[in-house]
Amino acid sequence: MIGSALVRFSIGLVFLAGFGAPLQAQHQLVEAQDGSGIVGYKDTPIQPWSGYHVHDPDRPAPPIITPPQPGSRDEAGTAPSDAIVLFDGTNLDAWRPNEWIIEDGDLIATHGPMETVEEFGDIQLHLKWMAPEELSESIWNRGNNGVFFMRRIEVQIFDSYTTHIYPDGQNAAIYAQTPPLVNASRPPGQWQTFDIVFIAPRFSESGELESPARITMFHNGVLVHLNQEVYGNTPHLRLASYEGVPTQGPLALGAHGSPVRFRNIWVRRLQSD
Repeated sequence: MIGSALVRFSIGLVFLAGFGAPLQAQHQLVEAQDGSGIVGYKDTPIQPWSGYHVHDPDRPAPPIITPPQPGSRDEAGTAPSDAIVLFDGTNLDAWRPNEWIIEDGDLIATHGPMETVEEFGDIQLHLKWMAPEELSESIWNRGNNGVFFMRRIEVQIFDSYTTHIYPDGQNAAIYAQTPPLVNASRPPGQWQTFDIVFIAPRFSESGELESPARITMFHNGVLVHLNQEVYGNTPHLRLASYEGVPTQGPLALGAHGSPVRFRNIWVRRLQSD
């Protein structure tokens, strides 16, 4: 349970999704009114699609379920024959230069984003990840990471098994927009899987949005987003916008002070009309 001492906590340096420059702002972190211990913000804009504040602690939290049991710790997994293998435990050839490391066949987050060399639009993505078993004193560093599509749209990675945080920022959320349908998180120290179908946005020749991005996603084998509309980019503390969002770009993994492990990462390009 998050202590009441966090109620008066505020942060002055936050980072935008997409690895942009730091945003200087003051926002007061508060607890949910129902006493659940969930923390979030009430001084952020209201999302037109939900009626809740961005990162609202009073937004209904997804029900907690027990996901299917994982395979063995050493299960590496294989990719489909038409997949682009991004990480198989041996090298980082598919990624741009970075500071991340390989240890025992796992990719470990250190500092800075991890971006692919290739750029993608519509894809099917599979990856396994594991939050550190030892909890950080800071709730912000507990398994905190994310999958970034085209540098602008983030699906959150977080330890939502042990840590209460605003529903649109918990594990498997489309960050700052839409919580997962259920919380299928496993305990830190256990492998988890994301299987995501991402459909990129379409724009007219004049730059007008014709169709938004959409996400269908399974977390640990459980459906958590079904053809969910993405309302634009996913900045911290702010509303989404399609300004500057491309139709394709690198796939990326974030880094937020937590040594999250990854393995068996692959993508399949999807046919587009």
